[in-house]
Amino acid sequence: MDSSTSPDAIIVTEQSLSDNPSLFINRELSWIRFNRHVLDEALDKSHPLLERVKFLAIFANNLDEFFMVRVSGLQRQLKKGVLKAPPDGMTPSQQIDAIQQALLPELRAQYDCWHNEILPKLATSGIVIHSYATLSKEQKEIMHRFFTSEVFPTLTPLAFDSSHPFPFISNLSLNLAIIIRDPSKKDFFARVKVPTNLFSRLVRIPEPEGSCRDSCAPSHYIYLEEIIAAHLDLLFPGLEVVSSFPFRITRDADLEIEVDEASDLLTTVEEIMEQRARGNPVRIEVESSMPSGICHILEKKLGANSSMIYRMGHPIGMADLMELMSLDCPDLKDPPYLPSTPPELTEGKDIFATIRNHDVLIYQPYDSFSPVVNFIRQAAHDPDVLAIKITLYRVGSNSPIVNALMEARDNGKAVAALIELKARFDEENNIGWARALEAQGVHVVYGVVGLKVHAKLCMVVRREKDGIRRYMHLGTGNYNATTSRIYTDFGMFTCDREIGEDIANLFNFLTGYARIEQYKKLLVAPVTLRKSILAKIEREINHHRQHGGGHLIFKMNALVDKDCITALYRASRAGVKVDLQVRGICCLRPGIPGVSENITVSAIVGRFLEHARIYYFRNNGEEEVYLGSADLMPRNLDKRVEILFPVQNEKIRATIISIILPVQLGDNVKKRLMQADGTYVRTRRSPDEELKNAQSWLTEHRGTWYDRSS
Repeated sequence: MDSSTSPDAIIVTEQSLSDNPSLFINRELSWIRFNRHVLDEALDKSHPLLERVKFLAIFANNLDEFFMVRVSGLQRQLKKGVLKAPPDGMTPSQQIDAIQQALLPELRAQYDCWHNEILPKLATSGIVIHSYATLSKEQKEIMHRFFTSEVFPTLTPLAFDSSHPFPFISNLSLNLAIIIRDPSKKDFFARVKVPTNLFSRLVRIPEPEGSCRDSCAPSHYIYLEEIIAAHLDLLFPGLEVVSSFPFRITRDADLEIEVDEASDLLTTVEEIMEQRARGNPVRIEVESSMPSGICHILEKKLGANSSMIYRMGHPIGMADLMELMSLDCPDLKDPPYLPSTPPELTEGKDIFATIRNHDVLIYQPYDSFSPVVNFIRQAAHDPDVLAIKITLYRVGSNSPIVNALMEARDNGKAVAALIELKARFDEENNIGWARALEAQGVHVVYGVVGLKVHAKLCMVVRREKDGIRRYMHLGTGNYNATTSRIYTDFGMFTCDREIGEDIANLFNFLTGYARIEQYKKLLVAPVTLRKSILAKIEREINHHRQHGGGHLIFKMNALVDKDCITALYRASRAGVKVDLQVRGICCLRPGIPGVSENITVSAIVGRFLEHARIYYFRNNGEEEVYLGSADLMPRNLDKRVEILFPVQNEKIRATIISIILPVQLGDNVKKRLMQADGTYVRTRRSPDEELKNAQSWLTEHRGTWYDRSS
């Protein structure tokens, strides 16, 4: 519990809803519970084996980012003596302590799962991961040749003594801490960086020469650091290698970009990326067998404290296990499926004629991402298209979207791309694409001073017989072909005139000096989105008081904003039914008598990452549905450019209300229900109740949401 107050004992007045810490869950502890859901998927024996490995790797990678961004922020607050507490009232020191206490059992469960469940099953399935001691004589000879011919030339052993300064250790690098002894029996500390940037962490052991490779024979692997540890005598000739222990440093990577002072944003971001590798340490992972004396050396020389030490099992840095997903083992992975495509958007069809006829909704990954690529590609080659404008946040590598934009520029179209260089951990990709597009003659804008551009927009301007018409794609997810196969997201094609005017005005704001204070149909942050959401919640309260039947359904990634949570509490107190499906952080407490007994909070974590945002307002029967890029967090509402767009097509809106939302809320396989104390329980099923897995149902019924109007 992150509060000593029992939720059942909370007594509040209308005035105290927003300033009672017991009504809010700490965001960091809520995130840890979300990541526990990821770990639960690794523990779920119904998943194919390599999919369970994938979830273990995602759990570990999520933790890396959590420490680099969130824990580092708390440690900075602690050093600066920040006194302002979040709505839940926990100080930075209390949060850091609570985080460690919450994580320790999760980490034990992670390693128990790997060693006691997954490793044995991998071996049974023909994927054997060895320790060096278990290798045969022939296998050791093969690894010796591999080390001396390939690995050894890349290594740089660094000693630490009076004549050698303590070596710098970069962020997330895997290292060996080594104790060496000279002939006089004096011990020294040394460090070797494990070159996981040059070699696979899991090294495949080839079959001995001359052996016949059976297609059914097991594949054998060993960790790169174990190969190096077994050959340390070659790195320190004439000295005794006493012992070695793997360790890993996580550094503060949440470095702020002072945009107001940056004359060249691109260069500034590149410099920030270099600084990220050298940020202050926030976590030191060591294998549990490391002696306390070596831990103390690391603490002292890295300027850390004992609370930053995490004693782990083997292997450290389990995000690297994602390498196993590249194995060609289809029987150990989820069965593939072919995404659907609206018939009118298939290759060769006139996409503009389709959009003129009616709006089109696609729902990835159940639907293919190809219509989005084709939209831009067709625009690139259409002689009547004059211009293309797009926002790019996380583009990915080998982007077909960027290639289509380059084709458009080659064909003389006016192309403008706003590339958000400040998209955390994607800066390098985005810088590369920004330079490539600029070289092609595209107008590239790097962002807006003081804001991140997170909205997902593409506009095509086309000359037609009756004048200029704008065609738009608006989405909840990135223009990224890779993540479109694993993230659930909506995309809407429309040529609505007023939405087109809104988007044109928004692009003018993003690329120029326009200041638009009101939009006709879009809800835009940081201008109108916050006040519009709050006003629509208040409207629902008023409708319910007058007519009854008030109902709000919000599906999002995170619910953190204090004002929005307080508004939802007011709605619940007024009797409005509130269904929230929040994949990740949720700082609202559901089910508190007199406060939130009419609010349910659920979360789905499964095969795909739930990423779509849906905001439903019953509105006394005049139902409204908004989709978009924004979660209800202060950063989304106040510090980013975000949009929510209305679903105006009656058939599409009805499908979302009557099919998609009920399927999501009715899941009884992957859905967890949040309790008032912030914990989650699985949905309980009666013995004869039909299994309802929302993602499986949507996969099997993909295309249900198409408007098949002629």
